[in-house]
Amino acid sequence: MQKILLLLSGLSLGLINAQQQKFNENLKKELDEIMKVDQGYRMLFDSEITPEKKSQILKDLNIDSDEFERKGWDLVAEHDTLNIKRIESIISQYGYPGKTLVGEPTNHAAWYVIQHSTKIAKYFPLIKEAGEKKEIPFTWVAMMEDRYLMNDNREQIYGTQGKGEMTKDKDGKQVFVNFVWPIKDPENVNKRRKEAGFDSTIEEIAKRMFGKDFIYKPYTLKQVLELKNKNK
Repeated sequence: MQKILLLLSGLSLGLINAQQQKFNENLKKELDEIMKVDQGYRMLFDSEITPEKKSQILKDLNIDSDEFERKGWDLVAEHDTLNIKRIESIISQYGYPGKTLVGEPTNHAAWYVIQHSTKIAKYFPLIKEAGEKKEIPFTWVAMMEDRYLMNDNREQIYGTQGKGEMTKDKDGKQVFVNFVWPIKDPENVNKRRKEAGFDSTIEEIAKRMFGKDFIYKPYTLKQVLELKNKNK
């Protein structure tokens, strides 16, 4: 019996190693570096980041602190432009670099870059196909679909996208308002989220977006437009 178990264990390890050998290791390393840059730059703007963590990220990404303070978000935009050019080249050669080609979590790298670009409309069909083939989780398809709809000033489906607008209060004073982008059929959004694979409710994800004291309030597209118009 022990010999059989050892044999089965050996076969399992052999299958795992064979699968790992199918990965494009050079592409995996490149995508890991792209993802490190994409996420690292954004972590620098996290309001809860500690000075020590921020200093470490700057060091890891070889960013001059003075340049970061001077350029700020423009520095992120510069790297986003470089990243999307490289991802487009990779896609033209391999298609979407999913888990079969580069493993997990590297299969998220191209998604991040596209999600942070102006080319979601172009690549969303590819993302949807990758989700259908299980190359990326469906929740990631849902998040990109929501952003695609938001960018097109339409109601999102799963409530994954939030936004902020500078507006004016009743006294005419300028205030910044955070809100979850309007959702289609908001009464059933938590049901859709669960079916899509999300492990949080709309109320919970809203607090993750905007802080533990944030109270979710549904907005309509009309109300969002009114917020914008108040500041004109």
